[in-house]
Amino acid sequence: MTHVAVIDIGKTNAKLALVDRTTLDEIAVVTRPNVVQPGPPWPHFDLEGHWAFLLENLREFHRTYGVDAISITAHGASIVLLDADGGLVAPMLDYEHTGPDDLAAEYDNLRPPFCETGSARLAGGLNVGAQLHWMFQQDPDLEGRTAQILTYPQYWAYRLTGIAATERTSLGCHTDLWSPARDEASSLVKRLGIDGKLAPVRLASDVLGPINAAVATPTGLPPDTPVTCGIHDSNASLLPHLISRTAPYSVVSSGTWLIMMSIGGSNPELDPERDTLLNVNAFGAPVPSARFMGGREYEMIVAGASVEPSQQDIAAVLDRQIMLAPALVPDTGPFAGRRPRWMPDEPPIGSGMRSLVAAYYCALVTSVSLHLIGHRGDVIVEGPFAGNPHFLQMLATATRCPVVATTSATGTSQGAALLVDGPKAPAADEIRITPADGPTGRAEYVQAWRAHCHET
Repeated sequence: MTHVAVIDIGKTNAKLALVDRTTLDEIAVVTRPNVVQPGPPWPHFDLEGHWAFLLENLREFHRTYGVDAISITAHGASIVLLDADGGLVAPMLDYEHTGPDDLAAEYDNLRPPFCETGSARLAGGLNVGAQLHWMFQQDPDLEGRTAQILTYPQYWAYRLTGIAATERTSLGCHTDLWSPARDEASSLVKRLGIDGKLAPVRLASDVLGPINAAVATPTGLPPDTPVTCGIHDSNASLLPHLISRTAPYSVVSSGTWLIMMSIGGSNPELDPERDTLLNVNAFGAPVPSARFMGGREYEMIVAGASVEPSQQDIAAVLDRQIMLAPALVPDTGPFAGRRPRWMPDEPPIGSGMRSLVAAYYCALVTSVSLHLIGHRGDVIVEGPFAGNPHFLQMLATATRCPVVATTSATGTSQGAALLVDGPKAPAADEIRITPADGPTGRAEYVQAWRAHCHET
């Protein structure tokens, strides 16, 4: 296979990337905002808008370059409910909707313990089980009308092929529905009354089938174009490293969320109160992980006015130890429940100092999360933060480990493309930062920030 079209649906944007399977270069990328629709019956994603966007651009990609296969990656904490005819039973709930919190106490009596699922208790609909419980209460007939439940990447595979599936990396993404140690559905599935409704579990690299006529006709793609099952986006970023690196190391997948995944680390006891959990990788193995909304917090800090700091800005921030204590998004991450605090004063919006503090803030919270999941070895950074040298330098200082920044545009698309023809090790294209790189004064900054946050 030469050209793989990768459907890459993130929380902020929906993307279609065309990846050269040999070099893993992205030949073309198109995006559209992933805007949440207000309802009724609840805030939901614009699946039909995404579908029209995907078909249009699959046609253009094939007309211009040729498309040989399709692979899929998408954000976690999401499922799609189908009726007996294969259509949507209800709109796909936005996992940030707070409605499920109204039934939190009731759901807490249903959900399995952390030791069974490795799934932390999260706010809103971030636990898929909480979504299902709440939606079934809002619409008492919904459970009965639901014939099959698909994990989100596999919904797009279903639209492309007509074959329904679920997959471990999405089931293992704090859904409460999966037991990583037993490699099977958790006890919650029966308690929710959906036993037998989860679509069959397949491997991410399984070819579900060729595209159906509803795709081939409008796009001009050959009817035998294969479609892989698909993978959770953070695990797509992890996959190239699983097949090319020697443990120990950790991967930081960045975007709206920063997801930290430890491979071959010290295997500490995970603390669900600090947003550590188990993910499941493409091969079905549990992965100690942590997360916080780092991309969103960065944007909240800079308020749409990110500015490259000058050398004077860097010196001022480090000399005066201008910093921000967490957390701006208070419901997730290792500092959930805390209130943000500027010290000693707040730089103005649109200043280089403010953008620098934002990068340092995200790096320092990342370092705490990495410590909580037992990180050892190199820290591999994927996605937008791989292009921020100030984040990378502070992360190297805070972890006292080399930081490796990958320079591909989207690690998720690269990883998803590797599912086609079976995973093969990609060529390395990266920048290495050591703890000694960058301006002086960072070690003292780390120490002061941790003291403010009561972290050792």
